Amino acid sequence: MDPRIARTRTSLRDALFSLTRERPVDEISISDIAERAGINRSTYYQHYSDKDTLLAEALDAVIDDAIGPEPPLTEEHGARILDQYLRHVEENAALYRRLLGEGGSATIQVRMSRRLQLILVQAFERGSPHGLVGVPTEVAAAAIAGSALATIRAWLDTSPLPPAQAASGWIWTAITAHGAIPEDEADRLDRFRI
Repeated sequence: MDPRIARTRTSLRDALFSLTRERPVDEISISDIAERAGINRSTYYQHYSDKDTLLAEALDAVIDDAIGPEPPLTEEHGARILDQYLRHVEENAALYRRLLGEGGSATIQVRMSRRLQLILVQAFERGSPHGLVGVPTEVAAAAIAGSALATIRAWLDTSPLPPAQAASGWIWTAITAHGAIPEDEADRLDRFRI
């Protein structure tokens, strides 16, 4: 990507997150975002057709920035990624409460869940164990992603909001402490493997 395009898109994402710390996303206009980013509206529309497209890309970029070029291969790497991502969620708690709450965006929730599932599948395929013996990789990734998002929603509903490090610990415990299925049960379940 052209460096100028990358800078403009980064500025727009940063402007959107900055504004969502001040007021609800529904009250933010494209003009507000463009002004905060230091560009004009026509430049905005050269990059994004609407605010939801910018928001979806901004959320994806946060995950991409946390992960880096490769999915996690070790628990330590995975825990670091989770910590970094949850610090971002903590900084933008009002936005994530709105997006992940009952009246939130189903599209964004599905997109976040699917994005996390893809990352987990890639990590499992690179050798990170998921510990769900007898469960297909895609199903294990969906279960873990669903658990992580539900934990994030519950954490955001807690008042006062515990630090991101605490939420990271809760999620990591849920991911790693699910327990393995006994070997004889795993053999029986293996016939359902895709």
